[in-house]
Parts: sequence; C-alpha cells; structure tokens
Amino acid sequence: MSDTPSPDDSHLVETKLDSERVFDGRLLHVRRDTVRLPSGRTAGREYIVHPGAVLIAPRLPDGRWIVERQFHYPVGRVFLEFPAGKRDPGESALETGRRELAEEAGYDASTWSRLGVIHPCIGYSDEAIELWRADGLVHVGSRLDDDEHLDVLAMSGAELLAALDRGEITDAKTVAALLFLERNGGVA
Repeated sequence: MSDTPSPDDSHLVETKLDSERVFDGRLLHVRRDTVRLPSGRTAGREYIVHPGAVLIAPRLPDGRWIVERQFHYPVGRVFLEFPAGKRDPGESALETGRRELAEEAGYDASTWSRLGVIHPCIGYSDEAIELWRADGLVHVGSRLDDDEHLDVLAMSGAELLAALDRGEITDAKTVAALLFLERNGGVA
C-alpha cells in the first residue's frame, strides 16, 4: 500500500498549513502542525517524527528462531522480541537489518526476505518498521553498544507461538512479524 492517498481518498485527507518544532531529541522529534480538514475547518495535530526501524526474524539452520529478552524503560519490563533497531541516516532498511542482526544477536545472514512494513503508532507517530526474515545464519559474535543489555535465545516456532498465546510476547512488531511468517510458510 502506498503512503500517497488515492484520488478516491481525497475526501479524507488533511492538508498541512503550518508546522512548528516542539522538541528535537536524539531519537524523537515532536511537531505541532495546523491542518485543513476535509470540511475546510482547521485543527491542530501533534505527532512524533521517527527515523524508522527494522525488525529481523532470523532463522537458524535447525529451524529455531533467534529472539532477544530486553528491558524497555518506557513500559518498565523485559520483553521477548525479535532483534530490531532504528535506521541510521542514509541507511537502507536492509543495511539496518544486517547491522542490527550482527550487533545485537551476533549473526550474519546469506538470505534476506522482506516480509512487509507496519506503522505501529499511527495516532501519534510517523514511524514505519520494515520486517525482514534472515536465513543462512552464521555466528559472527555480537557487538552490543556499551549501554545495551540483552539475552539472545533460540526458540522453535511452536515455542514462540505458545509464548504469544500465553501473552508473553506483546511487542507489536514481533506479533506482526509472527503473523507475516505464519502467512508465508509458517513459523514452525
């Protein structure tokens, strides 16, 4: 699906009239825009500009999947998730995926397949996360950032789906990746 509205959607589209920077951080940038609504009235929109991210679903030759357990401060708990990371300026999604897989999980992959894209927070952010599958894994050793702490695990597809069913996997990008994988040949 394209990010550009189709001509049939013109009655739904809001048009930016003005934009103001509210906050510029290292990762997130907050904007406040004035928009013209389809009715002709104006309204305000506050949202976060995000550089985008990439999730990698890495599969070992024995069929198990590489996942991570990592603490996420905003929600104050450890999550079970596929490796992922934000895109650096000028970096393609595939380059981000390769970099993050090596840094976090310690693997390189010979085969990459794009699964799709998700927009996890459409009510308040422009973030897009590309989902990729990585096969033909070779262990190269992880290179975690100094402030990065995580556990790397290998789990079968059945174990991942059982964890999802038990509510142990709630990370939206990982849930979405499991759906894409199930619809494209299965997780198990």
